[in-house]
Amino acid sequence: MSDKPTPRTIDDVLAEARSRLQRVDAASVPAELEAGAILVDIRPAAQRAQEGETDLALVIERNVLEWRCDPASDARIPEAVDHDVRWIILCQQGYTSSLAAAALQDLGLHRATDVIGGYEALAAVLR
Repeated sequence: MSDKPTPRTIDDVLAEARSRLQRVDAASVPAELEAGAILVDIRPAAQRAQEGETDLALVIERNVLEWRCDPASDARIPEAVDHDVRWIILCQQGYTSSLAAAALQDLGLHRATDVIGGYEALAAVLR
């Protein structure tokens, strides 16, 4: 018998992340923003250039997200005023954003979530 734990799959990790989120459907994003939420596009520049962008979102690429959103970080952005900010994370299809939002929750940013269907769903709503 081995003492090794059973490996998790990315599907397991994604399901666990989403179990903690109150995800937002794309049609609800404008109302969320009106209520003070901050939409953050975490896609890399090449993907935004190819697939499109929205002027509703603040761009913070995934590799620096936690540092920019953590109010205790020396690298935080001005919008990271406290742990009660409503961060709504946007990726292309709503997968990476779920993992990123869960990572923000791990920092105590308890209102962090993401957009179901990602940029593709949001762009369809905004057309």
